[in-house]
Amino acid sequence: MLQNIQNRRGGFTLVEIMIVVAIIALLAAIAVPNFLRARKRSQATRVLEDLRILDSATDQYAIENNKTSGAGANLTDLKNYIKTGTVLYTTGADIFGDTYGAGSSGGTFTVDSLPNVPQAAWLTLSDVAPNTFWSPYHN
Repeated sequence: MLQNIQNRRGGFTLVEIMIVVAIIALLAAIAVPNFLRARKRSQATRVLEDLRILDSATDQYAIENNKTSGAGANLTDLKNYIKTGTVLYTTGADIFGDTYGAGSSGGTFTVDSLPNVPQAAWLTLSDVAPNTFWSPYHN
């Protein structure tokens, strides 16, 4: 009997290991697309929050500098009203590297006009964020 116990080895069979691997693969197949969608949704939220900050900064700039509707403001003018050290403050760009504001190089804002979502960000994120999400920052 003692010899019988010594010959028996503990461990998992190949079938048991394959079942565990299959279950892990199934869970990963379910989780990864949801994770990627959540990531894109958080990027869209970041762009929207940047637009809100820029709109608020433009309003504060206009009030403190007696600017009227239609007056222009550069990103340099708005930096006094944006939190220092942020990506928006240092680069003036969205998470994809595109600048906010009008003009070919971006960075120009108009008092009493809402900034628009950069076109590249819109094309990248429109599948996870419908038009109502971007309102009123997208035409």
